[in-house]
Amino acid sequence: MSDDQLAPATLEHARALDAADPLSRFRERFAIPPRPGGDPVRYFCGNSLGLMPRGVPELLAEECEDWARLAVNGHYGARRPWFDYHTRFRDRGARLVGALPSEVCYQSTLTVNLHLLMVSFYRPEGSRRKIIGDTPAFPSDTYALASQIAFHGGDPENDLIQLRPREGEHDLREEDLLRAIDEHGDELALVLVSGVNYYTGQAFDLRTLARAAHDRGACFGVDAAHAAGNLALQLHDDDVDFAAWCSYKYGNAGPGAIAGSFVHERHGRRPELPRFAGWWGNDPATRFQMNEVQRFEPAEGADGWQLSNPPILSMAPLDASLAIFDEATMPALRERSVRLTGYLQERLDRLGDRVEVITPRDPERRGAQLSIRVKGDTRAVRDQLEEAGCVCDFRPPDVIRVAPTPLYNTFEDIHELTRVLGGEGAA
Repeated sequence: MSDDQLAPATLEHARALDAADPLSRFRERFAIPPRPGGDPVRYFCGNSLGLMPRGVPELLAEECEDWARLAVNGHYGARRPWFDYHTRFRDRGARLVGALPSEVCYQSTLTVNLHLLMVSFYRPEGSRRKIIGDTPAFPSDTYALASQIAFHGGDPENDLIQLRPREGEHDLREEDLLRAIDEHGDELALVLVSGVNYYTGQAFDLRTLARAAHDRGACFGVDAAHAAGNLALQLHDDDVDFAAWCSYKYGNAGPGAIAGSFVHERHGRRPELPRFAGWWGNDPATRFQMNEVQRFEPAEGADGWQLSNPPILSMAPLDASLAIFDEATMPALRERSVRLTGYLQERLDRLGDRVEVITPRDPERRGAQLSIRVKGDTRAVRDQLEEAGCVCDFRPPDVIRVAPTPLYNTFEDIHELTRVLGGEGAA
């Protein structure tokens, strides 16, 4: 926190911070739901579902118009031709997660992509069968990992190692992760962790973990669902083998939005690497040669893990969102995120023992989320926040997740939220 943010906790001060921040202007690019009285809500749920960019309806309307006007000829004649529509996201997706354009593709959904990638990167053999992950894990990740182990004839009870925080602690120590990687190294096939833990908001040092996994002969993957569009990721430089993320959280691409995949370039140049195959993952030069039986020849890079042609109507919202990220830039958004989340931390500190933050205090170990335990009836507090127009996420039994998202949240939003948490009521 800077000295100016530690100034008196007044509404005027919060508004002054907003006025001085050039990135505050991006808030107007999003549709913020109204309260019953007409004023916009204070939306802190971008870690669950991001707000709609205002440009989405126009893009969707244009695609529908081109479909009605051109039908099949839209594959080449649409304003944004459908044939190579997916290539629109290579460069922007790469900038979002710190990758090379060839290392990123958008297809399907998060858990589907994790399964598709684990076909290649979870290859149990002999005694090397175990997977290490972090907890609390999102249930879908646990299901995916356990089912992959079972599919390969293993026993999830023995082969899935999900490390927990130490007794009395909220966050998993990286030293414990590193120790487990070392201890299980000879029987370890894969390490897969959250880029940001969905429950606690903890972020990991991916480079250090990747190096440790590789030193012990294991692959290293990341579920970046809560990290993409949140942290200034560097998946290529951190030497991550593979990653997957959804786009409906910080990516602001709509409910059930198309998901992203990352495959490090060293693997993207290995056509012999086992994978599930589909026609859109085939070499584009021969993709449409359908008059004879063909041998699958994977496209180079992450495109080689695609299965089907891109769903245009599902990808149009992502086009609108990534344009905003490109304009704002991830480094600048991350700096604003650190300021907003730091301001929230400082405001919560002023509430004393009324609240407990279970997210790490170090900005390098968290993203745009603080997970808060509130004394008393947490559900009742959540309801009070809702009544005051503050939309947050409640996770049983007693955690309220608050995500001050840098593209559309403000210091004033945070000021109002913490007034309510402090028992002052809405301004």
